[in-house]
Amino acid sequence: MLMLFEQILNGLLVGSYYTLLALGLSIIFSLGGVVNLAHGAFYAVGAYLTVLFTDILGFGLAFLITPAVVGLIGIAIEALFLRRLYNKDPILTLLFTFGLAMSGEQALRLIFGASGIPFSIPEFLSGQLHVGDFLYSYYRLSILAVTSLSIAGLWILFNKTSFGLIVRAGVADAEMVRAMGISVKPILSMVFAIGVGLAAVAGSMSASLTGVQPAMGNDIVTAAFVICVLGGLGSFWGVVFAGLLVGILKGVTALYFPPAAEGSIYALMVLVLIFRPRGMFGVKFERLE
Repeated sequence: MLMLFEQILNGLLVGSYYTLLALGLSIIFSLGGVVNLAHGAFYAVGAYLTVLFTDILGFGLAFLITPAVVGLIGIAIEALFLRRLYNKDPILTLLFTFGLAMSGEQALRLIFGASGIPFSIPEFLSGQLHVGDFLYSYYRLSILAVTSLSIAGLWILFNKTSFGLIVRAGVADAEMVRAMGISVKPILSMVFAIGVGLAAVAGSMSASLTGVQPAMGNDIVTAAFVICVLGGLGSFWGVVFAGLLVGILKGVTALYFPPAAEGSIYALMVLVLIFRPRGMFGVKFERLE
């Protein structure tokens, strides 16, 4: 039972990365209609910038600055390139983000090398929590806490602010937002920045646990897309629930039948698509243009 409990916690840990990535993907797609295949690249950039800034500023400041820097990069990309493609064939945004993902990975290889960079757990978060026979890393617990705060902050932003009101109105009825004379360009830029910023947060948290290497985004972004499908695009809590469920499922399966740990995610997706094609909590949405 102790081992099972530890695997559930580890599953929640992995699910926290998945959830933040999937939330970013979901809000970008729900509002802009962009399937951001470069999301994994932003995740990797977040990890690399955390390593870089930690050497200069320390981990605490690096963790706070990295999502903001990645968000600014996202705003620049959205304003200069994606904005030109919103009213065109959706395949163009798909191809652009695919090219961006490849370019981002190769840029990381050229700048930092192909072999990856070692990154240790910050000293002030080292150590373990002891409760009887149960041991668990303080760093892992801090990741779970940061994920919870990020989800709560995002919910407050979308449900308790005027910015969130416009975003939710755009999801429910994009035509009404345009008819009210609200400029949606800055809204789309901010949504894209928030989405890629969440990917950077996930990358920062995972840097010392999974390693930092150029292709690290490719290893996790597929799971984030699966979670969006499971939870339902446009459903905030659906994506959160699906992300944590996938993490726990993967962790528990790894305990009892390790070869099926990765495949269990896709088996769950197949079952959900058969009985609930829109996802477990899927809602209708319109693209905000």
